[in-house]
Amino acid sequence: MSSTSPLKPGDHLYLIDGSGYIFRAYHALPPLTRKSDGLPVGAVQGFCNMLWKLLKETKAGEKPTHLAVIFDHSSKSFRNDIYPQYKAQRPEPPADLRPQFGLIRQATRAFNVACVEQANYEADDLIATYARQAVEAGATCRIVSSDKDLMQLIRPGVALYDTMKDREVGEPEVLEKFGVTPDKVVDIQALAGDSVDNVPGVPGIGVKTAAQLITEYGDLETLLARAPEIKQQKRRENLIEFAEQARISKKLVVLDDHVPVEHDVSGFAVDNPKASQLIGFTKALEFTSFTKKVAGELDADSTAIEPIPVEVKFWPPEGGEGVPLPPPRFAAKKAEPAAEAQAATADVPPSSADAALLAIPVTHADYETVTTLASLEAWCAAAYEKGYLALDTETDSLDSMRANLVGVSLATAPGRACYIPLQHKASGGGLFGGELVEGQVPLDQAIAVLKRVLEDPSILKIGQNLKYDIEVLKRHGIAVAPIDDTMLISYVLESGDVGHGMDELSLRHLNHKCIAFKDVAGSGKSMITFDRVPVADATRYAAEDADITLRLWLLLKPRLAAQGKLAVYETLERPLIAVLAAMEMEGILIDPELLRRLSNDLATACAGIETHVYELAGERFNIGSPKQLGDILFGRMGLPGGRKTATGAWSTDSDALEDLAGQGIELARRVLDWRQLSKLRSTYTDALPNYINPETKRVHTSYSLAATSTGRLASTDPNLQNIPVRTEEGRKIRSAFIAPEGSKLVSADYSQIELRVVAHVADIAQLKKAFAEGQDIHAMTASEMFNVPVEGMDPMVRRRAKAINFGIIYGISAFGLANQLGIGREEAGEYIRTYFKRFPGIRDYMEATKQEARDKGYVETIFGRRMHFPRIKSPNPSERAFLERAAINAPIQGAAADIIRRAMIRMPDALSEAGLSARMLLQVHDELIFECVDAEAETTMAVVKKIMVSAPDPVVKLSVPLQVDARAAQNWEAAH
Repeated sequence: MSSTSPLKPGDHLYLIDGSGYIFRAYHALPPLTRKSDGLPVGAVQGFCNMLWKLLKETKAGEKPTHLAVIFDHSSKSFRNDIYPQYKAQRPEPPADLRPQFGLIRQATRAFNVACVEQANYEADDLIATYARQAVEAGATCRIVSSDKDLMQLIRPGVALYDTMKDREVGEPEVLEKFGVTPDKVVDIQALAGDSVDNVPGVPGIGVKTAAQLITEYGDLETLLARAPEIKQQKRRENLIEFAEQARISKKLVVLDDHVPVEHDVSGFAVDNPKASQLIGFTKALEFTSFTKKVAGELDADSTAIEPIPVEVKFWPPEGGEGVPLPPPRFAAKKAEPAAEAQAATADVPPSSADAALLAIPVTHADYETVTTLASLEAWCAAAYEKGYLALDTETDSLDSMRANLVGVSLATAPGRACYIPLQHKASGGGLFGGELVEGQVPLDQAIAVLKRVLEDPSILKIGQNLKYDIEVLKRHGIAVAPIDDTMLISYVLESGDVGHGMDELSLRHLNHKCIAFKDVAGSGKSMITFDRVPVADATRYAAEDADITLRLWLLLKPRLAAQGKLAVYETLERPLIAVLAAMEMEGILIDPELLRRLSNDLATACAGIETHVYELAGERFNIGSPKQLGDILFGRMGLPGGRKTATGAWSTDSDALEDLAGQGIELARRVLDWRQLSKLRSTYTDALPNYINPETKRVHTSYSLAATSTGRLASTDPNLQNIPVRTEEGRKIRSAFIAPEGSKLVSADYSQIELRVVAHVADIAQLKKAFAEGQDIHAMTASEMFNVPVEGMDPMVRRRAKAINFGIIYGISAFGLANQLGIGREEAGEYIRTYFKRFPGIRDYMEATKQEARDKGYVETIFGRRMHFPRIKSPNPSERAFLERAAINAPIQGAAADIIRRAMIRMPDALSEAGLSARMLLQVHDELIFECVDAEAETTMAVVKKIMVSAPDPVVKLSVPLQVDARAAQNWEAAH
């Protein structure tokens, strides 16, 4: 502050609860990192936006004469001397937030606002002291906070202002929350305690009971003195037994309003921000948009202002002083050596946080069943106080587009969870079977309350596989945001050899076995839908899900920053949730009549093959029976290469039949043909019409984000990613996917994207040159390998080069290439050796990647996605060879997956900004499918191609150009 002015009558003092602002800012926005070095700065930017907004609003309203932001100095205060366990269960701040505490203090000063903190006292004590001083000077004080602990300060001249709800909190609001006036709040808190701050209180007494007791007896000491008069036995015994604990609790919750403050309130006089100071700070943290906004309103030329140095510290350690931050490990672009990765992990606050989380027991009896709107409002208020909320939905179907919302579970702290039953029905038949059970919040009323908190940008919503919940709630008019997903956090941290389901995560990280679905709903024929589960059982199961999800988030989220994977999560995983949810809900039209005709054609073709197979086998048998087929091929016919399974039967898997077909055994080839057509019929032509949603008349597939180790998406119910591309039958099935009348389907497909990634990663000059010049890459490879001219090249030679090009990046062996090309293994081996001689950089890449996987146990894509191979040193040669091939391919396939993810994430905004109504419907490997009106087809293709081609930028500048082929047509096959 540039001036001093003592308080006098008529002045107005604003005191901002800095800690509350920090955590609201941290959870309100997706994590953001400084581009130059990956330093986490999302909370700083959120804080700056909030403070700037407040300063602007105060100029238009009741102007403050004095203003300060008050911070906690450290996690310790004089209260720890009174009660050492005070706040002992609070988890450490997230790792990516710790370096931002100090930056936020610098931001406050950059705004030319007083930044105040003091050792051994909490921010609330300083606020209490300055508020008292204001009243005594005849001034008024407004405390900017939603913290319930500050409600005890409300009195004439002192008000609380909640910026997020844009409301002033006075005596009526305190009476509504605590049931008493502000001067009695501390008595209520002393009795009820506080699990978040570890204030013990009196067992068995909550806020409502405490309010009744204080209203009846006047104050805490009178109540404790007259406790023997209380009629309820357990309450009377607890008040007598825990009287001293209640007195200690009151000492913990009463704010000290006579702190010997080190900063005089006269130094809080309001002054305007200095452009050079504020813009220099925001430029240093690379807040481009915010800098422009500030410069415009301060009428300053930001280009003429140099960034000012900022000192990055971890905050707050136990001693209370910030400690300088070591060289940043935040950037995800560079792979870390194993030792450095371990050191980075050690930066996570978590040894104490982990212990605290594990120490809080999972007690199902403590979960609350919410049956009234008032109780639901109280849970929402708790979410506003915390700034985050774990969320889970319970439904009667796994299909998010058809499921009915049965209930919602919430959690605001470890062990603090509830279940809100909405549409549970009476079980069994009889007169009342199927009717809604009593004691449930009406669905429409619950939705109205939940909508406020679930759409509020100041509250982070945390879930496990949240995409499903988003779709269910979207159908009820709720657009859930912002979000975090524990499944995807785990996927980023541990992609590879472990699963990411909640039950598995709970066992692995919390050593807790969750209630299984079958334990409450049964299994097999006796299984019931969740709406028939008794509410008490549903509460235990559903509230546990929310509780465990929150614990996992508290445990795993900090590790993203510590391992340098925050950027991967926030750019490749989390943003895709909303994109996929929109795609799945959009769905795609199919032509059921065409599919029925195709099904009949396939049935006829299968019957013809069956007849031929019987002739070749010399007898009729069940072609679909592996045992009968094995007995004929390897038993009666005595064909070579037979191997038995663990059950003693002959193996007739695709590998076994392909081996026989490669040896010219026509029977094996015809069985393979029969299997393929039968699978197409059962999986697609017969099944797809059953997936048509009766309301939308469309097919809605579901995409799994964490199903593969490389980042590729998986499609289920139905799986639309395995329709054959090169067979006539597959093409006919794709033609059944259609656009509505007056519209077109647009297919945009990356051309040879994995080969382009190989050329970039392995730095293969010949391949890079060919791609840059738009050459036929397979013809060029054939020319390099076999010394033949490109002009007039034999198609068979090009086909062999193509097989090698794609096979090499999948670690293909001579055996595999021989089978694929129908040639001898020695010849195939010679092809591979020649390939490596012509392109030695590829062999170097493969060997270096295998060594990296052996040294670190993981490999990474050029975008920082990490894929783990913990068993790559397996003593089993075949397993080891398989994992080495997978490790070679993973960075290539993973980078291709990352590129299309980046394109998908940018696509909705790009189409919207171009004024287009086109919608993205499907993703199939390297292809995106859109639906647009006829008139927009050409423009849509242009926008889509532009976004897809530039998808790697600016994180990675590929040294080869990406190519996207796009076409528009009435059906998918014609557009492909």
